[in-house]
Amino acid sequence: MGLAGGGGQLFRRLGALSGAAAVGAAAYGAHGFRLSDRDDFLKELYETANKFHLLHSLALLAVPHCRYPMVAGTILSTGMGMFCGPFYYHAVTGDSTFSRAAPFGGSLLILGWIAMAP
Repeated sequence: MGLAGGGGQLFRRLGALSGAAAVGAAAYGAHGFRLSDRDDFLKELYETANKFHLLHSLALLAVPHCRYPMVAGTILSTGMGMFCGPFYYHAVTGDSTFSRAAPFGGSLLILGWIAMAP
């Protein structure tokens, strides 16, 4: 399938918007969250979420170029939500309720990269 087929453009757009959100979150992390009274663990957790958010937003930009863009894009975007989302939430609220989803999200991120390989 070409770049326009198979949902590739959807994930290119999602990657661009997600990248913009990641940069906004980085600005918040650097200027607001970092200066907060949160402990070092929560600040590190926020930085980890942000780093993976930005890196995988870039990966989504490559999805239109792979053989099965809908598969790879769906796996990557789900993995981002399940990995970065709980970490952002935990860092901002102090509530670790959703952190149990992060290992599954991380596994999906690995599978998403593999899905882009064929």
